[in-house]
Amino acid sequence: MLSKVYSAAIHGIEARQVVIETSVDRGCGFLIVGLPDASVKESHQRVLSAIKQSGAGVVRKNVVINLSPADVKKEGAGFDLPMAIGMLAADGQIGVENLGDYMMLGELALDGSVLPVPGALPMAVKARELGFKRLIVPEANVTEAAVVNKVEVFGVRTLREVIELLGGTSELKPTIIDTRALFAASANKFDFDFSEVKGQEAVKRAFEVACAGGHNLIMVGPPGAGKSMLAKRLPSILPPLSMAEALETTKIHSVAGKLSRGSMLMTTRPFRTPHHTVSPVALVGGGANPMPGEISLSHNGVLFLDEFPEFPRQVLEVLRQPIEDRVITVSRAKYSVDYPASFMLVASMNPCPCGYYGHPKRRCTCQPGQVSRYMNKISGPLLDRIDIQIEIQPVEFDQLASREQGESSASIRERVIAARKIQQERYKNYPGIHCNAQMNSRLLHEFAWPDAEGLAKLKEKMEKLSMSARAFDRILRVARTIADLDASEKIQLRHLSEALGYRNLDRESYGQFF
Repeated sequence: MLSKVYSAAIHGIEARQVVIETSVDRGCGFLIVGLPDASVKESHQRVLSAIKQSGAGVVRKNVVINLSPADVKKEGAGFDLPMAIGMLAADGQIGVENLGDYMMLGELALDGSVLPVPGALPMAVKARELGFKRLIVPEANVTEAAVVNKVEVFGVRTLREVIELLGGTSELKPTIIDTRALFAASANKFDFDFSEVKGQEAVKRAFEVACAGGHNLIMVGPPGAGKSMLAKRLPSILPPLSMAEALETTKIHSVAGKLSRGSMLMTTRPFRTPHHTVSPVALVGGGANPMPGEISLSHNGVLFLDEFPEFPRQVLEVLRQPIEDRVITVSRAKYSVDYPASFMLVASMNPCPCGYYGHPKRRCTCQPGQVSRYMNKISGPLLDRIDIQIEIQPVEFDQLASREQGESSASIRERVIAARKIQQERYKNYPGIHCNAQMNSRLLHEFAWPDAEGLAKLKEKMEKLSMSARAFDRILRVARTIADLDASEKIQLRHLSEALGYRNLDRESYGQFF
């Protein structure tokens, strides 16, 4: 007898339908075809033991399982559950009439329990897209998958529960989640707030500008100046995720297996902080079984690189293409996948190896040439792609000892959201453009071109500081954001002057005195 059960395989961050065709005939054997990897081939003993422990009859016949389409590689243990159901259906132990209504996935333990698998959310999206009425997932994945509407999602703990559900004898109910209510309740909860920061008003302003326009930012300052502390508070002033952004971000983390048990839709923007020993593959993504890297896990959020020059040069250089294109293609001999990579790059670094170059009170102990060599660890093309470059100095004791609180993240966030709304209205007819940092040259000429006085000022400063053409574009983007924060339709001279002040590392003299 032949049966068909429906499941899905992950490719990139999207799911592809997989049909598990099972044939049970006379004889004795077990064969899986359809490009299975080692974990799929090893499912034989898990499936047989789970069937036995569930109380069903053991299938002691010749079993052939085909995973269709045969040219797509099947990876992971998520096919255990549909293969077990396919075997029981082909053996006549359960009916096949309703199998076409279900898509299912799950790993089976030897005792018949259903274990969680990565990628439940993109599979739920694919089930809705293909018109399936019901989805069966492990209980640990049910809240993650249930955020997708128009599909009844059942969370199961054992193979026995699945058999009863398909047979119509189960009292199991689909899980229903009010995603919008959940989103509204959790979108404004943060562990850190800018009201706790003493001083650093200029840096706070730079952060506000960066978040308002989606600009990349680098901080240069001595140890203990507060670079990491400030960066951790960035998510609290970023605009809230839209429902579409939340779904896309959660899909990436679901595929990577980063969602904890019982997780639902991500309601805050991701903030990723890889260590400087990270490898290029861990940053970009890929591997033997392709997975998203830190760049993609930061999608719609922040990628914070502390101690920027300590990252290997080859690791930093892989950032150049995704910063520009906001997507990264991982190509290997056996596969090619696209991962989204629209993130804010925030970096911090010391100004020199000892950390005290330019310090107002402590003397730099670096040898001649060390400062410039330290700065040269970051290539010019990469530095050019960072819109806002700001120096940060230690906070004075009087400010540290003050009991007065600074401006709250909620107040700053209101201004950021207002500026983003202006940008959304401006770019509503330009697909893929959502903020000023994403403007191309044509949009710069249309929306961010200064008047004659502003161009003259810009020319003077750029020639004096020997800035590149890319720096020219970045200055205009930042100036456009500053004007949006002022609710100004035109870019004025003060907006350009502030934007030019955020190009501190473009000075030819930086680090040349030691």
